[in-house]
Amino acid sequence: MSIPPFHIAFPVHDIQAARDFYGGVLGCPEGRSAATWVDFNLYGHQIVAHLVRGYNAAASHNAVDGDPVPVPHFGAALSVEQFHKLAERLKEKDVKFVIEPHLRFQGKPGEQWTLFFTDPSGNALEFKAMTNPENLFAKYTVTD
Repeated sequence: MSIPPFHIAFPVHDIQAARDFYGGVLGCPEGRSAATWVDFNLYGHQIVAHLVRGYNAAASHNAVDGDPVPVPHFGAALSVEQFHKLAERLKEKDVKFVIEPHLRFQGKPGEQWTLFFTDPSGNALEFKAMTNPENLFAKYTVTD
């Protein structure tokens, strides 16, 4: 199945810090850019960091399977192999996790590996990997 690339634009307080983080830490290839924005390829999706001077993200939290999940956040649903490879890369780059890599919703249709961290501007990112990829869009109600 071919999936169209997703696009998201988000604020950052420093373009060079965004380049260092998204390009250097996450390994996202850089695309087009200008003095106040830069495109990155995040697993085949276009993310665009836009300079907003003085920006610092403030997140709220929502409890999900016992974790205080930062909201808003963005990221990608990866394969289990990609997830573990990224988790190791982040550890090697000394990225501080907001939520450490772990398996949540164990034994349920939504069982997934997940991790959260923030970029230098405080934007929250989540990367996940469904243990059964067909369940990414499974419809069911989560009960505690």
